[in-house]
Amino acid sequence: MAEGDSSQLRPQFGNRLLTDPDKVFEHNAWDRVEWDADQEKVAEQAVKHNSSVFLPSDKNVEYEVNAGDYWDSFYMQHQNRFFKDRHWLFTEFPELLGTQVSCDHPSSHTNDTGDHGNYGGHENKHAQCATFRIFEVGCGAGNCVFPILQTSSYKELFIYCCDFAPSAVSIVKDNKMYDPSKCHVFLCDITDTPMPLPPPNSVDIVILIFVLSAISPHKMVSAVANLVAALKPGGLLLFRDYGCYDMAQLRFKPGKCLEKNFYVRGDGTRVYFFTKEEVSELFQKAGLKEEQLFVDRRLQVNRGKQLKMYRIWIQAKYRKPLLPSTS
Repeated sequence: MAEGDSSQLRPQFGNRLLTDPDKVFEHNAWDRVEWDADQEKVAEQAVKHNSSVFLPSDKNVEYEVNAGDYWDSFYMQHQNRFFKDRHWLFTEFPELLGTQVSCDHPSSHTNDTGDHGNYGGHENKHAQCATFRIFEVGCGAGNCVFPILQTSSYKELFIYCCDFAPSAVSIVKDNKMYDPSKCHVFLCDITDTPMPLPPPNSVDIVILIFVLSAISPHKMVSAVANLVAALKPGGLLLFRDYGCYDMAQLRFKPGKCLEKNFYVRGDGTRVYFFTKEEVSELFQKAGLKEEQLFVDRRLQVNRGKQLKMYRIWIQAKYRKPLLPSTS
């Protein structure tokens, strides 16, 4: 894809609708799939069954204490094989392309209070000089940062990206597309206060995609507060994560539930499944204004095996209010 070229992007979610059930296997996925009462009831019963017994509290503590080690082992095992082309990234979040910035929510470059000059005791002139800054949280193998660097039309763009796992940070640094003049990857637990980077009020966009679900629900408030602090007034937070009754939740067996809607996988990593109401409350209580929030229900199919897989994600956009005018 040419730089800044959106002509080859996947159509935005919601445009491929299944109107004839007999044609379900003609495509790999269908949008806006409605569930009937029976399907909803089956999902409720599955969750009730797999969460009927919570893991002992000491195991819950163990998974919390060792969370970083489990994610580090995950990336050490998978390396960049876990890198997936998020073909939907720019269709769902065109703000990342640099072609759709609302004039009603100007970036506060002229009122920038962030100190971009230092991290780890070393001056970062590239971040200091950038006119648009993005912070990708939980960068993994670079699933967002590298497509953005390749595609975005922002001319003076700088991307901060962090992960909880040292091995993920190493994978990003070792990628041939990693350019310290355009991005900086660092190790970070976003529930810690204060975060080492980015500085307060310094970034235009925070990307939070399939990340918050890996954090204990008891620490989500502090994590979101840290991210809001990093946003400039007028800045935007982009969110996408697992929704309740997603196929991944229904597949858990009893004995893997830590607490309501929070599970541990076989590799020790954890995952939370959100309701739309929880997402709205979490971000609005942090002081952000809701611009988008919807449940993305999709039907993915395996045409070879004639299998149907129902996925549910929550997608949202939240804006940090502008500072009152002093004029």
